[in-house]
Amino acid sequence: MTISTENQVPCNVKGEGHDDLSKIRRKHSKRTGHQVGNVSHCQKRLIALKIMYFGQRFYGFASEAHTEPTVESEIFKAIERARLLVGSREDSCYSRCGRTDKGVSATGQVISLYLRSNLKDAGENILGERSEIDYVSVLNRNLPRDIRVIGWCPVAADFLARFSCLGREYKYLFWKRALDVSKMQKAAFKFIGEHDFRNFCKMDAANVSNYKRYITDFNISACDQRSNHDELWSMNIRGSAFLWHQVRCMAAVLFFVGQGLESPCVVDSLLDITKTPRKPQYTMAPELPLILRSCLFDGVSFMCSSDASQALIEHLKDEHHQYMLQAAIFDEALTCLSIPGTYI
Repeated sequence: MTISTENQVPCNVKGEGHDDLSKIRRKHSKRTGHQVGNVSHCQKRLIALKIMYFGQRFYGFASEAHTEPTVESEIFKAIERARLLVGSREDSCYSRCGRTDKGVSATGQVISLYLRSNLKDAGENILGERSEIDYVSVLNRNLPRDIRVIGWCPVAADFLARFSCLGREYKYLFWKRALDVSKMQKAAFKFIGEHDFRNFCKMDAANVSNYKRYITDFNISACDQRSNHDELWSMNIRGSAFLWHQVRCMAAVLFFVGQGLESPCVVDSLLDITKTPRKPQYTMAPELPLILRSCLFDGVSFMCSSDASQALIEHLKDEHHQYMLQAAIFDEALTCLSIPGTYI
């Protein structure tokens, strides 16, 4: 489906013809009664946006005081540059599905908010028709290269990305090295079901009183990538909701099991708060390999125009090639070392 991209608010043009254009704008402003560049008179609709980002340089997803840049702050900058926000952010009914930490990436984060629309009136109901704004293309032209909108969907008036979400799926990547993945999988199965995960999170007593969460699936599998004699694996976790740092804490304990420092039964002990009422001291797994892979909703089907989809593919291919070049430089550096056994 091809969605029209004729949705850009005219920008100021300098140079030849500028005076004539200014006269036309003033005439249009007088005729319509609207100030040029002002979108407060425009119709708006509630939509969900599916977002991909690479979190290495961000201080998490959510905007916080004195922590720039964040993914959320960059998204709102793009929305404002594209003049898609009708009114203030507070008027937009903004909701985020999850708030990933510093350094964490996502391929399926979801937000919802009211954005400018080509709807003729509030009662009209168009579902991605040719006449609607191509939100994916418009926003991606205004976003930094490490953030991309990959789909949008109109949603009901009572939809909130956070509370309408039925489940979230995370992926944690790791190199197998000498880890015993069979023991790790045995321990991972123990997480499935409803448990009190207070020993597998960073305590947030001010905002959280219930530490019970439901894990629907937890499997460990090999990926296609290899590096010399090592294999890339992943932990794949799906649940209804997660506590602060829960995935990284679960991954850390599984690494202890894989290294032979703990038995799989350690998970049973930590999930039993009568035996272990306080969280033991241990270091969380690093944030870089963690990905929020998807957020699950009922009746939400994300759309992306063919032009926007092709642009996304080309963009990701280009970014991948750049990272492959960086990896090749490190490979070259390692081959230049004359010390035996230093090549990883």
